Amino acid sequence: MWQWLKRLYHRLGSPKWFYEISARWIPWLVVLSAVGAVTGIVWGLAYAPADYLQGNSFRIIYIHVPAAILAQSAYMMMAVAGAIYLIWRMKMAAWVAKCIAPIGASFCLIALLTGAIWGKPTWGTWWVWDARLTSMLMLLFLYFGVMALQQAMESEDSSFRAGAILALVGVVNIPIIKYSVEWWNTLHQPATLKLTEKPSMDPAMLWPLLIMIVTTYAFFALLVILRTRNEILWHERKRQWVRELLEK
Repeated sequence: MWQWLKRLYHRLGSPKWFYEISARWIPWLVVLSAVGAVTGIVWGLAYAPADYLQGNSFRIIYIHVPAAILAQSAYMMMAVAGAIYLIWRMKMAAWVAKCIAPIGASFCLIALLTGAIWGKPTWGTWWVWDARLTSMLMLLFLYFGVMALQQAMESEDSSFRAGAILALVGVVNIPIIKYSVEWWNTLHQPATLKLTEKPSMDPAMLWPLLIMIVTTYAFFALLVILRTRNEILWHERKRQWVRELLEK
């Protein structure tokens, strides 16, 4: 098992191997994203029952919750890729981290905007300086900071290192986002889903949410792969295999 993981690790570090193997994943991710989005959105918006307290305004969770979860997961992935680059100087890890940053920031922005839309009818205001909301806003700023550092220096290596360091430092914000509701008496409601507890949601509400979460991850993977493939072509444009590929 360890030897298989080691071989996989070295293969993933090969731009040519990743470019070729990822072409097989793209059609599956496209289908999964499309089918999952249609199923989850239609089920959640048209067939799930209204919440007994929030009415139909709760339905925004089918966009808000997956986006918020993905924004945090993407940041962790970016930080891990940055750590791999800092430790082993794997160029593929740096390219993946660069590709994740704007996608994760986009999902973070979606989470903040949909949260504001939900907050207006529920709390009576678009924004409050709640610990969960504020830490999510900090996450967006961290994404912006990483992206800025990745482009800030003449040396690409220095830019990637600076971005990776900030990404690792910013990881401390993730548990603050996750546990802020438990640590402080915040206005934000507790987590909708918990691994250690049975979901309190009606199955008719829960299943479309789970479908949307899986769909969001599939769509995220698709976007990262497509951006990484472009990054590979740009950086490897002088390689013989890329020239042969472009000549086809």
